[in-house]
Amino acid sequence: MRTWNEIVAANPDHSEQYAARWRQFQVEGKDIDGEARFIDAMAARGSRIFDAGCGTGRIGGYLSDRGHEVYGVDLDPTLISYAQQDFPAATWAVGDLAAGDRPAGEFDITVCGGNVFWFIAEQGRVPALQTIAASLTDTGRAVIAFGAGRGYLFSQFFRDCEQAGLTPVMNFAGWDITPFHDRADYLVSMLAKTGSAVLPPQPLPRFTAK
Repeated sequence: MRTWNEIVAANPDHSEQYAARWRQFQVEGKDIDGEARFIDAMAARGSRIFDAGCGTGRIGGYLSDRGHEVYGVDLDPTLISYAQQDFPAATWAVGDLAAGDRPAGEFDITVCGGNVFWFIAEQGRVPALQTIAASLTDTGRAVIAFGAGRGYLFSQFFRDCEQAGLTPVMNFAGWDITPFHDRADYLVSMLAKTGSAVLPPQPLPRFTAK
């Protein structure tokens, strides 16, 4: 799988085409807010949310419109310009997760949707996950999602998360909270900092009915 920068280098119009495709989905009345609704359901009102790999602001903009304090970072200046134009209440900046670029401070929730990890070079995945881990408060949660079949195995993702200091809280096979299973072709992983108080406790002992 090519990185985002490699794709844009091969096709300089790619970013504009990408933005136009999402705008067309809206014109057609397609539901493009499933990820954002998922995050909004997790978040207390007025949460600080980091949209990591925000693109045109599709997720973060929805959350900003609902009163959350949203900061987004993406390495594509064209996509950031659309986010700034369409969702001026949020804060958007050009940056590279793999290089450690993120907004100052800590966040209640960091979301990385839209298959962002497909487009990060293999050597940049753990650094990007470390950036996400560093963005969280001690009780914060990250939600990272991407599909199978593009060269990044879910099993390798979980190993990378362990190396980066992130531990899964729960996993789903889609934004509709379908439980994750061995045949799933999509992963939505909710994670917390390793050792965080928000991680689930050890399983309760199994009791038998008397």
